[in-house]
Amino acid sequence: MTVAGSLRVVEAGARVYRRTWRGSVISTFLNPVLYLLAMGVGLGELVDEGTGGATLDIPYLTFLAPGLLAAAAMQAAAGDASYPVMAGIKWRKTYEATLSTPIGVPELLFGHLGWVTLRITFVSIVFAAVMTVFGATTIVEGLAAVGPAVLTGLTFAAIITAYTARLKNETGLASLFRFGIVPLFLFSGTFFPIEQLPDYVEPLAYLTPLWHGVELCRGLALGLEYSVPPLLSVAYLLVLTALGAFYSIRTLQRRLIS
Repeated sequence: MTVAGSLRVVEAGARVYRRTWRGSVISTFLNPVLYLLAMGVGLGELVDEGTGGATLDIPYLTFLAPGLLAAAAMQAAAGDASYPVMAGIKWRKTYEATLSTPIGVPELLFGHLGWVTLRITFVSIVFAAVMTVFGATTIVEGLAAVGPAVLTGLTFAAIITAYTARLKNETGLASLFRFGIVPLFLFSGTFFPIEQLPDYVEPLAYLTPLWHGVELCRGLALGLEYSVPPLLSVAYLLVLTALGAFYSIRTLQRRLIS
């Protein structure tokens, strides 16, 4: 495996994005504004007037914003590691074309993850900036939360790439978002502390990568006490990323190299 080969794949992703960026850049800026307005400001006023503000001891908007940052990174990664990967394997067959060059499967995979990481970083920085504008955190604290958000997104990108590479058709991708991404978005601590979940569900939330990402982002952005040691969360996400990359390479090799 060569770094140059992976960088070529990153360059290819950037060249394609140069022609398609208008389709995503608006939502990149608009989504955090709408989420924070609707959930943070609108619903947040009701929460702060009820028991939520007393329980959290901080405004709901402040509590919510770092969790949404991690969730936005997850969603961006899921989008780039699902249908584009299926297109590269099955529809446009760009992966086969890439592998006809000196670039191998490891370079293809790490180049793909490298490009997704750049995309997630951009999305996370924009979200952190919007958080700051809304007064949910300071510029320094918001930028500090970008790192764990990017790591969270990279973890999902590696796992979902491995999942997508195994699929024969796109039906499984719809199921991924319906039964995977959406439940994680709702029940991994983004909107409320997972201690409020039923006792038999709470342990499952601790196993989700998004919860660890939310925990890291919230701890860095707000200075809240961590439920688990932050290094443990980082290690957990890194291990899942490595496993996802490993199985992505194996699956792509079996599927694309005869």
